[in-house]
Amino acid sequence: MTTVNKLILGDNLEILRTMEPETVDLIYLDPPFFSNRNYEVIWGDSGEVRSFQDRWAGGIDHYIAWLKERVAEMHRILKPTGSIFLHCDWHANAYIRVEILDKIFGYGNFRNEILWLRTTNSGSSKAIAKRLPNDTDSVFYYSKSVNCTFNKIMRGHGEEYLQRFKYKDDYGFYRWQALKTYSQETYDRLEKENKVRKSANAKYPEFKQYFHELKGGVSLNNLWNDINAINPMAKEVIGYPTQKPEALLQRIIEMASNEGDIVLDPFVGGGTTVAVADRLNRRWIGIDQSVQAIKVTELRLDKQHDLFSAPFIVQLHKYDYDTLRHKNAFEFENWIIQQFGGAGNARQRGDFGLDGKMPDNTPIQVKRSDNIGRNVVDNFKSAAERSDKKLFDKNVANGKPVGYIIAFSFGRGAVEEVARLKLKENIIIELVAVNKIVPIAMKPTLTIEINELDRDAKGVREIEFVAKGASEAGIEFYSWDFDYNAEKGFKASVMIDREGRQTAKFKAGLHSVAVKVVDNDGLENIEVVRLKVNGTVERQ
Repeated sequence: MTTVNKLILGDNLEILRTMEPETVDLIYLDPPFFSNRNYEVIWGDSGEVRSFQDRWAGGIDHYIAWLKERVAEMHRILKPTGSIFLHCDWHANAYIRVEILDKIFGYGNFRNEILWLRTTNSGSSKAIAKRLPNDTDSVFYYSKSVNCTFNKIMRGHGEEYLQRFKYKDDYGFYRWQALKTYSQETYDRLEKENKVRKSANAKYPEFKQYFHELKGGVSLNNLWNDINAINPMAKEVIGYPTQKPEALLQRIIEMASNEGDIVLDPFVGGGTTVAVADRLNRRWIGIDQSVQAIKVTELRLDKQHDLFSAPFIVQLHKYDYDTLRHKNAFEFENWIIQQFGGAGNARQRGDFGLDGKMPDNTPIQVKRSDNIGRNVVDNFKSAAERSDKKLFDKNVANGKPVGYIIAFSFGRGAVEEVARLKLKENIIIELVAVNKIVPIAMKPTLTIEINELDRDAKGVREIEFVAKGASEAGIEFYSWDFDYNAEKGFKASVMIDREGRQTAKFKAGLHSVAVKVVDNDGLENIEVVRLKVNGTVERQ
């Protein structure tokens, strides 16, 4: 079964190939546009550069080939009732439809070309001197079959319709409409509320129809000119250059999926798709090759989550030693055994102290510890023999391992005992370090300096915070929470800070400020500063 509510760092082609067929309900992708440039930097981190550098060097054919093999995998993992929405612009939209979508999904499964009016001011007058401005993006909508999920969407009446409501009173904008069928009771009520009138020349009485009381709207068509591009001052702005508005993704998700369905975004970017899918009670998967894209999306999800939100996981290239070392023991055992290719024990009793087994039933034991000693090897040998004597003897006879011990590191005694058993008794026990199964790195270090800059007559203090992170992988960015609450978790006030320097003002009282540092491996550390502001600024 496909794991959901998951952010994955990596090349989406490699990850898509590992996903099971017909497991996803809806795919939205907003890939890098083909813009006659070899490479367009978005986040600018090393993972993004490695993934996309020179992808455009071969021109449009190279770009279409690069995108086509990814869309083919998306078609494979879509359910028969699923749909795909591919977001592109004028540079390559014709090629994408004919060379990719028509060939993979079939011309008969083309549903719509949605035109999104993203701007009304595209480019300088010089750039468009002899052509019309390109103010729309294309969103190609294809389904895997005619039996696709589709929910009818109504759009609001819009500003143009509002112009028909020329009058205004304390209740809002209204217009006079003929009251053709009514009861005396209804007429008396409207008259009492000063919402009805009679004209000598009119066939019917008229009533006040208020704009805000209109139900439904008008049927949605393929011209979406009622959703504005992101305003730089909007609450949802995160600093991602090609960030799409949440209203756009909400419309797509509500139209082509239902609650509980799985939504995939293989170019997660600023995280709008998964943030909206999460809010609409869909399950989701987000993939990106950029550390910043994954970590900023994680911060965005953390900010909108509460105690009732569904949990999610983040899969990086490397794992933090401290997090793994202090993880819940049973959870860690099952996780690392699965990573090793085995299966964990469902029960925790009557298993001779063994934690799992390989597909051929060879036992596995996990120690969430460092410097494992000889006694662990001795006890494991006895447990493996008692649990399945026939298998134990068979493995010895065939020169195969009788079992595996997984730990963070092994002491000299354990290593020597394993060597002695192999040499003297032909018993092979393999010692497997965790970092041989999954890559491990140390999380970045972090320190914070505070400097008082100013105070006003009311005692409000302006304070500068300087964060200094260090990591062998290099520091990617910092994020700040100026009203940190440990119970609610980190809620970013400033999501992306590349310099690690911020100023904020504080009234008298106690305050908690938290900063996160993220390195190029996606590993993070958090530091919390507690301040007492009262005449002076004290760091507690």
